[in-house]
Amino acid sequence: MDSAPRYLSLTRQLVWPVVGLLLAAVLANVGFSAWLTARRSALAARAAREQVGDTLAASRVSPTAPVLESLRRLTGNHFVVWSEDDRRIGVSTLPAEELRGVDADGLAAASRDGRGTFAGRAYRVGAVRSGGVRPETVLVLTPDRSVLASTLEAVWPVLAVAATTLAVLVPLGVRATQRLARRIGAVEQRVGRIAQGEFGTQSASAAAAAPSDELGRLEAGVERMSGRLAELRESLVAGERQRLLGQLAAGFAHELRNAVTGARLAIDLHRRRCPGAGGPDPDGSLGVATKQLDILEEEVRGLLALGKPATAAAAPLGVDRLLAEVRDLTAPRCVHAGVRLDCGTPCGLSVVARHDALRAALVNLALNGIDAAGRGGSVILSAAARGPQVELAVTDSGPGPAESVRDSMQDPFVTTKPEGIGLGLAVARAVAEEHGGTLAWSRTECGTRFAISLPARTLETGSRTPATA
Repeated sequence: MDSAPRYLSLTRQLVWPVVGLLLAAVLANVGFSAWLTARRSALAARAAREQVGDTLAASRVSPTAPVLESLRRLTGNHFVVWSEDDRRIGVSTLPAEELRGVDADGLAAASRDGRGTFAGRAYRVGAVRSGGVRPETVLVLTPDRSVLASTLEAVWPVLAVAATTLAVLVPLGVRATQRLARRIGAVEQRVGRIAQGEFGTQSASAAAAAPSDELGRLEAGVERMSGRLAELRESLVAGERQRLLGQLAAGFAHELRNAVTGARLAIDLHRRRCPGAGGPDPDGSLGVATKQLDILEEEVRGLLALGKPATAAAAPLGVDRLLAEVRDLTAPRCVHAGVRLDCGTPCGLSVVARHDALRAALVNLALNGIDAAGRGGSVILSAAARGPQVELAVTDSGPGPAESVRDSMQDPFVTTKPEGIGLGLAVARAVAEEHGGTLAWSRTECGTRFAISLPARTLETGSRTPATA
């Protein structure tokens, strides 16, 4: 069974290697300084012994106690007069307690080895031959302690500088790496939240900080990735919703078309079988029923526009004639609801569009306007060219959409009507987008205004002959 990977913080990964390198550099520097100082001290001691030896060898003065004491004070070395022939110790500058521990064998070995220990103290030993009237061998004893003192004297400044450097750099390094670790940790947490699906909203720290370094650019890149993922998710959700809506709309449209066809056949059969004295429709009720079926057929066309791609080609379409058709189709509903329906001033515009789809979209907007205006209200159909676009608008005198659905009312199945299914505005928006336009709403002095804006490429001059339905 594999164990979980060991977690190492950035502080440990960054600070401790740097501290280790500093310590290694300091120890190497100290070691080299100690070695160099010891070597120099040894060479200096040897040179001093050789210089003393040369002086004694060249001197004609016998190595008496006063002479040797003077040399001791000048050089820091001790001197012992040694007779190799009879192995006898003569004059010496060593203290009496140290001299008691010196024997002939020890001096002979020290003279031979160049190093000796007397009364617990180590000395470097050199032998010279005096040039006096009575030549004698003089042993020059250089204390090893002086060599150690020289070494420490050379090394301690390096140690002091190294200790000070570490005392300053380690806290600064820890602080700097902790700050970087916190920033990287924040990015890690942000990426973790994105991996869990929490993307689309920018964090407060990333929104306030400018990308001043690589980490800042990384944070900005993560936020851009989050926003892009949110857009892709919305696009996927919208596409899936549109696909499901198309399937559902196609099923509704099939059933409704069958019902409309059956109702039309029944009305035509009734007209043929019951001519009557006043004509086939003496009170106009069959005409009203036919108009209601026409409205239902327009809604079926709108559902079919959602359910499958349009197959009809776009053609020049007279705007005034289109608004008149919408008015005629919705007039019976206005009479029944007690709503006044007006068409605006003829504009003489024509557009290149799919007739049935655009008419179905306007019928849906008009029906919504009639429901919103209520009895005694009014609905106005109008069109106007606004810069490079033409707007086909439906304005009602109602109170406007509820606050709770204003941002989502164009989505499928969003409605505040008790018996509504929320497809009217979805159909209108789909038709507008199919023509490269948009559907928008606004509040005006006259009420609530829904407008389909078509881009310049769908516009035609008013001189062209409008297409008939």
